[in-house]
Amino acid sequence: MHRLAPVLHVLGLVILIFSFTMLAPLLTAFFAHDAAQFAFYESFAMTLAAGLALWLGGRRWRRELKVRDGFLLVILVWTSLPAFATLPLLIYAPGMSFTEAYFETVSALTTTGATVMTGLDTLPPSLNLWRHLLNWLGGMGIIVLAVAILPLLGIGGRQLLRAELPGPIKDSKLTPRIADTAKLLWAVYAALTALCALALKLAGMSWFDAVCHAFAAMSLGGFSTHDASVGYFNSPLIEAVLIVFMLLAALNFVTHFLVFRQRSLAAYRHDPEVAGVLVLVAASCLGVSLYVWQAGVYPEFLTALRHVSFNLVSLATDCGFVSTDFNTWPIFAPMWMLFLSCVTASSGSTGGGLKMIRAMLMFRQGVRELEQQLHPAARLPVKISGHAVPNQIVFAIQAFAMMYIATIVAMTLILLASGLDFISAFSAVIACINNAGPGLNEVGPGTNYAGLSDFQTWALSFTMLLGRLELFTVFVLFTRAFWRA
Repeated sequence: MHRLAPVLHVLGLVILIFSFTMLAPLLTAFFAHDAAQFAFYESFAMTLAAGLALWLGGRRWRRELKVRDGFLLVILVWTSLPAFATLPLLIYAPGMSFTEAYFETVSALTTTGATVMTGLDTLPPSLNLWRHLLNWLGGMGIIVLAVAILPLLGIGGRQLLRAELPGPIKDSKLTPRIADTAKLLWAVYAALTALCALALKLAGMSWFDAVCHAFAAMSLGGFSTHDASVGYFNSPLIEAVLIVFMLLAALNFVTHFLVFRQRSLAAYRHDPEVAGVLVLVAASCLGVSLYVWQAGVYPEFLTALRHVSFNLVSLATDCGFVSTDFNTWPIFAPMWMLFLSCVTASSGSTGGGLKMIRAMLMFRQGVRELEQQLHPAARLPVKISGHAVPNQIVFAIQAFAMMYIATIVAMTLILLASGLDFISAFSAVIACINNAGPGLNEVGPGTNYAGLSDFQTWALSFTMLLGRLELFTVFVLFTRAFWRA
């Protein structure tokens, strides 16, 4: 217990900080006089009390966290915060089960965007704001926010950042101090969110809808204030604005910071993922639009281009907004969109999946192996932007890809064994492990995840957490070496 006490002490502090995020929807409920006001009063008090109890109870064992502690804390944070986030939902709607509420809040914090809720148009504004605020907080990561604050209290944050952040950003620092790095990332994130909200307001949304959808767009969380999602607005201008900001959110935030600091777009040219993301998305939009138009789904190519572009970008970037039911399109189109959700988002972005940099490296490793067959004695390094990538990194990416595919297969088989049909099971797993949102058939864009059994709901909640924490962060807890003294 003494080994866990320092971790629980910091967990209490994170929960304590998290409780104050409930003040935003609480104030919204107070001024809007909505029905969820009392639910947020109670939720804030209970979360605050639990955080204080853990924090004060572990103060005597306070120390700098080790790498092992960081991984354990990340898991505890990402499993416990959704539990506290369910409180407003459970108190306001006592008919909602904990399983449903936990799925909803895990989906929010992991920025998956899958939902079990209906009647969003009439939901109290404070609860809609809460769902979207969870999206926004989960986008850059609760841990990244925490490492900007914990050093002020004498608790280091490097181990947390390494355990939570995806891809190569683990080893890139904008400033000498990790806390300053976290603050700068959040500053870029907040600035882009504010720009998105303003653009959506100018495009025709109300301020409330603009703020909520900006939270969901920049976090690539995909929640909406309406059951029909972005289709409710039926506005090409709003869809165009969201396409721009979803693509920005799918790029590395370190690159965005460098662009702001240097006041030049050169950083985008030097980031190899940027060209990969934009070229793949643009080519897919044109190709799938042509395919859908030729299939007779839409009478005009421009109409097909509009609907395909928005929904393809949304799913490819792992956001999850929808404007139409693409489940009715020929099966190739939504399947290709689900494939894109695996590889489109950049490392250091708010998206999920394998990430573009890993896909590029795996492709180049495949090419190298083919060339090696012809020239066995040649030394053929894998290169990105002219720089050789160490074999250690290439092998680590191969291991990640193998575990990623194995997890998809295992979770799909588990859902099939539970009685779900193949298309629903496979698409739900892909959508959840990539934190992308809608799947197909029973979990398609025209419906939601409410029809699943409790077992299936918990299985997909676990899948969302696996995807958000990039597998290794979770699976390392199941190794014997992790628990050795």
